[in-house]
Amino acid sequence: MRIFKSYKHTIAACYIGYITQAIVNNFAPMLFVMFHNAYGISLEKIGLLITVNFGTQLLVDLISARYIDKIGYRKCIVTAHFFSASGLVMLALLPSVLPDPFTALCIASVVYAIGGGLIEVLISPIVEAVPGDEKTAAMSMLHSFYCWGSVAVILLSTVFFASFGIGAWRVIACLWAAVPLFNAAYFSHVPIAHLTEKGEGMTVAELLKTKIFWVFALIMVCAGASELAMSQWASAFAEQGLGVSKTVGDIAGPCFFAVLMGSARVLHAKIADRVSLTKYMGLCAALCAAAYLAASLLPYPALSLIACGLCGFSVGVMWPGTFSMASEKCPTGGTAMFALLALGGDIGCSLGPSLVAAASGALSDNLKSGIIFAALFPTLLLAGLVLCRRAVNTTKK
Repeated sequence: MRIFKSYKHTIAACYIGYITQAIVNNFAPMLFVMFHNAYGISLEKIGLLITVNFGTQLLVDLISARYIDKIGYRKCIVTAHFFSASGLVMLALLPSVLPDPFTALCIASVVYAIGGGLIEVLISPIVEAVPGDEKTAAMSMLHSFYCWGSVAVILLSTVFFASFGIGAWRVIACLWAAVPLFNAAYFSHVPIAHLTEKGEGMTVAELLKTKIFWVFALIMVCAGASELAMSQWASAFAEQGLGVSKTVGDIAGPCFFAVLMGSARVLHAKIADRVSLTKYMGLCAALCAAAYLAASLLPYPALSLIACGLCGFSVGVMWPGTFSMASEKCPTGGTAMFALLALGGDIGCSLGPSLVAAASGALSDNLKSGIIFAALFPTLLLAGLVLCRRAVNTTKK
């Protein structure tokens, strides 16, 4: 039964899907210090929860490329939201039930990460398949909701903790679980189209033999790395540079970054039909590289923080823009292409912060100096755009 016949409801459900993805990725890290203090879990082990989350999402990206089309979009997206909701509830309940709190947190992380991984793979092709011509604009607007969701999770959770104390974290974990639970029901009743007819989409093997796919994979890795190399360190950047508390640092760093990134995606959605996506992404990549250099080299903390925000603005178009370019240049790529590109993006999300951490460690734990090395990723993205243009021109000839 389909209660909602308009595809506007499909788009709205997809927006909430990306808000769910933001909850999955941003809520638990706000509790890491509390987990350390309350359960006596070492910070080294706490850091493994990030690896568990993104590692699970990487695995889901890889596996889903082969099976989503066979199972169907609707069943998969509804199941994804149930996993996300269940994982958040487990996060609240399992540490008090199981004898080892760290094992409980790992189990919860795996469960909600399965949901997050499936959401990441499915939402973009569902929007791309919605009838209409303004695909690039729709994709940019869609991805802006991950940014707004991230801001909402940080701000609303911070207000909740300030009002009721960190001890009430289980309550807000269950409240956040209501978002994917509602969206699971919503997705059950909206129209969902498919990118390709059954059997017409390219297989994983066919994609891996296509040269231009590898160019888009390179661009996607660089997009994820360019974004996360700064966003993961934005709070520390604000705390160290401005000498503020963690609460203020979270708002001045990650929130500032996310607001400008979301604003960039909304802006691009408004002008997408009037600008060349390739040229626009090239300009943003150049701005991103400059922002990393400025954040590292400028002597004034306030200017470095502004550079952090400009980095958020510059990376806004990269992830959704790559999806749009790939869909246009490789129209039969289907769900498998979106899944593999999401895999590439997640690899970049792990690679970017890791490079900054390694470089900073080699430079006597100097984050400000280490972050300059992240300029490598937008530079490589520029090279990927050049390769993409050459590949398309060669195909035309």
